[in-house]
Amino acid sequence: MAIPTRNDVRPAAPSLRALPALLGAALLLTTASARAQPAPTPLEDNRTITLGYIDIAYELGAVIDPTLQPGGTSNARPNWFTFAPHASQAGGKGMYSAALARNFIAAARLQPSLSLTNALDRLGLGGVLRLQLQDLSLQLIAQGLTVDAATALSVMTSALNVGALGDVRTLLATASRLGALYASAPGLSPLDKTEAIVVTLERTLHEGNLAIFNDVGGSARLYLDWRGAATGPITPARVLTEFTLVGAVNTQAQQAYDYALLHAEDSPRPRRMDLLFPGMQWKSLLVAAFALYEEARLAPTPARRDALIAMGNNYVAWREQHDQAQPVFTPAGSPTDEVSRAAVLQALTPLLMTDFGTVRWTYADYAYAQPDRDGNPLTSPPSEYSWADFWDRWNGILFAFDAAYLRPTELWVMPEPLIDPLG
Repeated sequence: MAIPTRNDVRPAAPSLRALPALLGAALLLTTASARAQPAPTPLEDNRTITLGYIDIAYELGAVIDPTLQPGGTSNARPNWFTFAPHASQAGGKGMYSAALARNFIAAARLQPSLSLTNALDRLGLGGVLRLQLQDLSLQLIAQGLTVDAATALSVMTSALNVGALGDVRTLLATASRLGALYASAPGLSPLDKTEAIVVTLERTLHEGNLAIFNDVGGSARLYLDWRGAATGPITPARVLTEFTLVGAVNTQAQQAYDYALLHAEDSPRPRRMDLLFPGMQWKSLLVAAFALYEEARLAPTPARRDALIAMGNNYVAWREQHDQAQPVFTPAGSPTDEVSRAAVLQALTPLLMTDFGTVRWTYADYAYAQPDRDGNPLTSPPSEYSWADFWDRWNGILFAFDAAYLRPTELWVMPEPLIDPLG
């Protein structure tokens, strides 16, 4: 069963094979001699992270389903780490678009575009993508942005679900929010202000990617290494008593594990960890999740196995989103060369999407499937949410999980990690 998609917002996202054409106007922002040992670019980090998640997905997947081979598929419900490479890839696509926008800005500083047609021609854009970005650019120009500023902000969205802009209400809301960000951005020139928005998005995606991988991915690697070195059969009880993580409390992990055993098959599945486990150190949920994955391997039926996996996934996702993503998306303070990260994410929320193998999730699909928040027909449902808001993000993620669970083998079609064209 496919994730339902409204015809009027069906994604028309470009293939990344086509996006390098956008680099026709690109300029290298640094030279090889600028730094003797350059740090990895955001896209280079993203590639490393995506590959790391793929390795973990297969190792942990084989714990749950011992028949799973590297490069193969499993009928068992995907664990969180099967979702992770696809989510990392989606973040990488956003960074890719930001890199394209930054390089367009660098080119425009040397030779401003004569018209919007000229700007889009310089980027090598054509077809449906050109029309969609042209519509967004025209709305931004109407708000007072220069042609190059408007084009750069439009290019920043080019790897997202720009098909959602087919709903004119979403188009107008997105343009209005990007226009407000432009007005608030630091910088003296239009391109300075535009670059501040692009840099804010790139940093937000990059820092979130790193934070989640270092914490959740790092914990999984520690778990798999501990498991590989242990002698004798691995049981959930051994995980809860012998495996430890810095910041986790094993008695709390035991509490979460016991609760999951009793409620894994509840409908709806438990999701309000703040109410279920007040005062818990959320890293304890990772230990509980690993124990649940071990329990799933021993489950008497596929239905019980899948229910336990889903509970483990919710535990990992809570730690991921509550403790790692949220501080990046809504930091206590922001660098002076950035705009509001929360405002950038809100502006782009209607365009968000992730391909989980062959299963496409879009935030627009999720929003249209919910009751209309404000009851106002003049506002589109996707524009009434914000990815920076924890609950908006959390419920959208669980919606994506439930849709992907209907097609478990398709998540094992792993993404081809991105290569930074300027790295």
